[in-house]
Amino acid sequence: MALGLLVVLLHYISRRSLKGYEKKRAKLLAPYFPQTQGKSTLATEKIHPQNADQGEGQAIGYIAKSILPIIMCFSPPIPDIHTEAVQAALAKHKEQKMALPMPTKRRSTFVQSPADACTPPDTSSASEDEGSLRRQAALSAALHQSLQNAESWINRSIQGSSTSSSASSTLSHGEGKGTSGSLADVFANTRIGRSWGCRGQEKLKVLQVIVSPPPNKYGNCPHFTCLLSTELIFLTTGVPVSSRVSTKIQQLLNTLKRPKRPPLKEFFVDDFEEIVEVPQPDPNQPKPEGRQMTPVKGEPLGVVCNWPPALEAALQRWGTTQAKCPCLTALDVTGKPVYTLTYGKLWSRSLKLAYTLLNKLGTKNEPVLKPGDRVALVYPNNDPVMFMVAFYGCLLAEVIPVPIEVPLTRKDAGGQQIGFLLGSCGIGLALTTEVCLKGLPKTQNGEIVQFKGWPRLKWVVTDSKYLSKSPKDWQPNISNAGTEPAYIEYKTSKEGSVMGVTVSRIAMLSHCQALSQACNYSEGETIVNVLDFKKDAGLWHSMLTSVMNKLHTISVPYSVMKTCPLSWVQRVHTHKAKVALVKCRDLHWAMMAHRDQRDVSLSSLRMLIVTDGANPWSVSSCDAFLSLFQGHGLKPEAICPCATSAEAMTVAIRRPGVPGAPLPGRAILSMNGLSYGVIRVNTEDKNSALTVQDVGHVMPGGMMCIVKPEGPQLCKTDEIGEICVSSRAGGMVYYGLTGVTKNTFEVIPVNSAGSPVGDVPFVRSGLMGFVGPGSLVFVVGKIDGMLIVSGRRHNADDIVATGLAVESIKTVYRGRLANYALPYNSPPSSFCPFVCIGPVSYKTQGSYWYLPDCFRIIMLGSLSPMLLFLYSSGMRLPLPSSCILFLAIGVGPASVMVGNLVAGKRIAQAAGRDLGQIEENDLVRKLVFLLLLSEGAPVCTATCLQLHKRAERIASILYEKGHLNAGDNVVLLYPPGIELIAAFYGCLYAGCIPVTVRPPHAQNLTATLPTVRMIVDVSKAACILTSQILMRLLRSREAASAVDVKTWPTIIDTDDLPRKRLPQVYKPPTPEMLAYLDFSVSTTGMLTGVKMSHAAVSALCRAIKLQCELYSTRQIAICLDPYCGLGFALWCLCSVYSGHQSILIPPMELESNLFLWLSTVSQYKIRDTFCSYSVMDMCTKGLGNQVDVLKARGIHLSGVRTCVVVAEERPRVALTQSFSKLFKDIGLSTRAVSTTFGSRVNVAISCIVLGVLKCLQLPLFLGRDGPDPTTVYVDLKSLRHDRVRLVERGAPQSLLLSESGKILPGVKVIIVNPETKGPVGDSHLGEIWVNSPHTASGYYTIYDNETLQADHFNTRLSFGDAAQTLWARTGYLGFVRRTELTAASGERHDALYVVGALDETLELRGLRYHPIDIETSVSRTHRSIAECAVFTWTNLLVVVVELCGCEQEALDLVPLVTNVVLEEHYLIVGVVVVVDPGVIPINSRGEKQRMHLRDSFLADQLDPIYVAYNM
Repeated sequence: MALGLLVVLLHYISRRSLKGYEKKRAKLLAPYFPQTQGKSTLATEKIHPQNADQGEGQAIGYIAKSILPIIMCFSPPIPDIHTEAVQAALAKHKEQKMALPMPTKRRSTFVQSPADACTPPDTSSASEDEGSLRRQAALSAALHQSLQNAESWINRSIQGSSTSSSASSTLSHGEGKGTSGSLADVFANTRIGRSWGCRGQEKLKVLQVIVSPPPNKYGNCPHFTCLLSTELIFLTTGVPVSSRVSTKIQQLLNTLKRPKRPPLKEFFVDDFEEIVEVPQPDPNQPKPEGRQMTPVKGEPLGVVCNWPPALEAALQRWGTTQAKCPCLTALDVTGKPVYTLTYGKLWSRSLKLAYTLLNKLGTKNEPVLKPGDRVALVYPNNDPVMFMVAFYGCLLAEVIPVPIEVPLTRKDAGGQQIGFLLGSCGIGLALTTEVCLKGLPKTQNGEIVQFKGWPRLKWVVTDSKYLSKSPKDWQPNISNAGTEPAYIEYKTSKEGSVMGVTVSRIAMLSHCQALSQACNYSEGETIVNVLDFKKDAGLWHSMLTSVMNKLHTISVPYSVMKTCPLSWVQRVHTHKAKVALVKCRDLHWAMMAHRDQRDVSLSSLRMLIVTDGANPWSVSSCDAFLSLFQGHGLKPEAICPCATSAEAMTVAIRRPGVPGAPLPGRAILSMNGLSYGVIRVNTEDKNSALTVQDVGHVMPGGMMCIVKPEGPQLCKTDEIGEICVSSRAGGMVYYGLTGVTKNTFEVIPVNSAGSPVGDVPFVRSGLMGFVGPGSLVFVVGKIDGMLIVSGRRHNADDIVATGLAVESIKTVYRGRLANYALPYNSPPSSFCPFVCIGPVSYKTQGSYWYLPDCFRIIMLGSLSPMLLFLYSSGMRLPLPSSCILFLAIGVGPASVMVGNLVAGKRIAQAAGRDLGQIEENDLVRKLVFLLLLSEGAPVCTATCLQLHKRAERIASILYEKGHLNAGDNVVLLYPPGIELIAAFYGCLYAGCIPVTVRPPHAQNLTATLPTVRMIVDVSKAACILTSQILMRLLRSREAASAVDVKTWPTIIDTDDLPRKRLPQVYKPPTPEMLAYLDFSVSTTGMLTGVKMSHAAVSALCRAIKLQCELYSTRQIAICLDPYCGLGFALWCLCSVYSGHQSILIPPMELESNLFLWLSTVSQYKIRDTFCSYSVMDMCTKGLGNQVDVLKARGIHLSGVRTCVVVAEERPRVALTQSFSKLFKDIGLSTRAVSTTFGSRVNVAISCIVLGVLKCLQLPLFLGRDGPDPTTVYVDLKSLRHDRVRLVERGAPQSLLLSESGKILPGVKVIIVNPETKGPVGDSHLGEIWVNSPHTASGYYTIYDNETLQADHFNTRLSFGDAAQTLWARTGYLGFVRRTELTAASGERHDALYVVGALDETLELRGLRYHPIDIETSVSRTHRSIAECAVFTWTNLLVVVVELCGCEQEALDLVPLVTNVVLEEHYLIVGVVVVVDPGVIPINSRGEKQRMHLRDSFLADQLDPIYVAYNM
């Protein structure tokens, strides 16, 4: 049997492929199944009896201790064949008679040394040629060591639990009774079990063999040699064995040698024992030394003559005597007041609701509600008015309201526990509003779904129109406040259970009186509440105490705070509020948004109540807020932190101080002392200190004491304990939970002798703290947040504060960081802190984490981590040396925006100035167009009058020959010139929709004519307007070989037009009618057409005119293609609109005369000129070395104010800088060159200096009044992860980016996460969205199905103040960064940086690469590379380079290309293609058509010089 186990172990080590599955199976199972005669098996081999007992036991012990741990730690899961073998071995073992009784379970009692904990038992490193004595001595020493520490070492190596069983047996066939003793002794102390460990969804079965040698069994063990074989095992003493077997044994032993590399302990020291072992008390731990504390009493609760006997009486008093006084003001989503509830309205509506609840819901004999019944109040957080009416309506009806959150889904987090509360309270009725009821999830039948765990509810709408007016003789029963329940406030415990704290009417009234005295409320004051008005301090102050004192409450909902964090400060300033109820979160957000509005005053505030002032981070928030807003009138003594709990209600609050009086001191405590529950002043470095501020004094009429968390014994004065309060103003019971109630609400403190200190019961508040000098109360944490780790207590809030203080995670959202103490291993008192960072979708409606659900999903392993790692936490907290950090995913767009605000980052958005009004100009006889060809002389001119007459003739011929109707599409097929402009306006006169198309190239009809045909078909053109030359070309034989010329629509040439006027009166179009269709091929090879309305055309021309200051006296030069995008707008539209003169230069003319553009600019003294990157590149390469020739020709560019490059891509900084430097000698200013940005949805978005921003098919950026173009350097590695990290110039892996221009007037830009559609922060990468009046109307498709691309033009943000705005998606990645520069308007300049198109990016290795970055690196490698383009093919990177040198250099380019891509971008090039110049397709704007190149590569149409494959 022992041999069988060893064979299994050896085969477990081998772990070969499944190729010999059957052979291995037969071999492994041979000892346990009957074999045919004549075949030898392992069980029938001879074994030396004299050495079998001792040697075999030693060998098994050695193997179990030395080999098995290595197997368990480093081997993959056991395949089925080995599992089957193990099961067979165990089955065989059970059949044999046990030699000794079953041993009891043993436990290790020794402590392992660190070296043993890290390194497994080592074997001898002797070679096979050395003597046997050396081998025997080494093996004996290794065995002796392994037997001593085997159990602890194996337990650390093998995770899981073991079950005790006996493996004792004799040799097979009962050979040798004397031999069975030794072997039985070994197996009698052997535990064989199975453990299961989960990795993902798989379960790993591992066989554990743990050997514990009998005492004194191997004290004097003789030297032996262990010989192992898969077929035979001999155990001898000094007897040589065959060389064949010895070789195999030596190979096995060599695998157990000490590795050549440094041992594992040099890299990692396992602190397993420190966590697993029961922690022993530290003799040096601090102990409390003070005297036993005595209960601290608050000031007496004063008696005011006009205080009402009940809160309902106060409402009746103000509602009848001060009916017009404002009670509550609600805000809309924009933060503006939308409704003010007066005390008269509150009283009358509450009466109507109370009457309806008692008399109208059922019959007279069987009413649905009776006094004392419980009802649920389900109201959203943005409707405080309806909640207030419902709450007081229930009080007047003497029913008990239970406010809860609105359930969002059927399986909402925490909803099941809420349902348990509702069921235990016997609630069958829920009050809500009509709007909220419509928003609840419903079934297919329209009924409210049955929420999980909820009882069946009847929903009642409390809107005024559904309520019955009470009779005049009906009055509610308003009695003096007693101990009967008033309302139930729910709270969630640490374990996730929801309990209802019952508050009596006398406690509610007493609490309002105590708050009125502590806060010194007076009638008519205004308070601003940012808290949840359904529970805690928000309910107590804004709903209850405010009515008792006739206060005016301004309720700021959480949704408004997320969109406008400064809204509560604005309300304080506007209404001159005296009190504000906030949290630290609101202080922090207000500071971040302060820069957007600085004209606010907080001088009216006498109390700024910080309701979570007991948290560790409240000190820094309060101090920072005070330092920032003290200049706005905020008084230091106005900041009043307080401590609250659901059971004890308000525990303590700081009273407003006297102006000029010193502020209360802070406690700087030692974190180490706090972990032992002792108060010690910190004497170490600041990282180990916790600064806490006081939360004021005990509430009036109350008494406080500090007891130990584990019992009611009073603490000493320097000891941390739980705060207990005795007061009439507190909770009464947990509804329906008698046992828990007694432990919480009926605590009698005892002294050190165990005697009660009084007979007054106290209420546990759940807060940990102490009473400091001057009876000031300090809170250091909560009972629910205490983590007991290694016998020491740690506060979860301290860990949160520590996490927020770490620089690397400073953008963690406050209130969205949770931690737990997870059981790490036995004993049960050992825990490992588990920190969860980042927003997760498991939260309640109040935007707080539902911690029990988080704990549950983490324990079940169903929450996928973004990052999971062990963290050594010795930074601030005295935690054990190992804790687990878990960064969770599931970030929603709202969380991202809130996180950006918390991190001090504004939302990434920018806008141009207003468009203003459109003025009329008299431009009839002014020359507006002048066409130049390659000769340089004007070949054609046109005034507006001439253009008008020619357009009329074209319109008349369309009526006569084309027989067109209004709205028909007409293709304009003209070369660049004035004839194209006249045909465009002729179509408009005829009511047709023009479609400008680039004419086919006569020498390349096969490649260019199909594109023309495709646009004609897709646009459904009814007619083609063209010249006679092009008409003949379309019907030629060459064209017939490329397309079907017989199916062309009607073709009309406009060369010889009759002098006729329009046959009918021209009817001007409406603004929403289509003006033209803009078709173009994108850089991804997609043919798309967008629809431009007349309103968009007018707005575009207006924006360009204002941005570029294109007045009628101006003269500009345009060297662009006039067929699509901004080039078409500048060529055909802007001159007619603005009246300026445009000198038109077709880019193709530069192929014949490179000097044409620059000489024209110089000759006509042009100040503003527009070109494309292809024109600039042509001049840079062709004229860069001819500057002297330009000077000789008298070309000077000193008069150029702006040279704007029009493109739909990232600015080519290297090209623009080269152009500026080359032509600096002929007067070109370095500030003159600027860029624009636009896209299909808007052709113009921005333009630098005078540039035009192009986006959505229209300009967005443009202008001269902006600051100088700014450049930044970003980290390429971060950019591949869709992040932006600014670096210094010259930093490795840095990329230079230039802004794309100033936003055009009327244009708004926002940066959005393309997946969540939520706004991102300043300097964050996202998709560029635009909103402008000149945005295209939508895509034009052949199937008229525009819904597929509808979200490109009319999409909304998923969250934010701009969620109601319709945006257009550009499809480009970029970011907005607010600079220190100031625009002409006096505002800070927001720079837009375009990174690249989303469709062009390459997804490789899980990272996002932009082709232009790789192409730039490749182009720099060799002077013979004229152009370069990259794309992907089956996850391989393909690089195509154009060789401008001799073909012999092609081989030299391959290693250069592969090396530079690998070094700079960490990518392996799959294919390198070397082609001739001009093969890479480039459109008229100078943009590479990479997808067309990819198609040609796949079709083998590139005709390469050389192709290198690296598959």
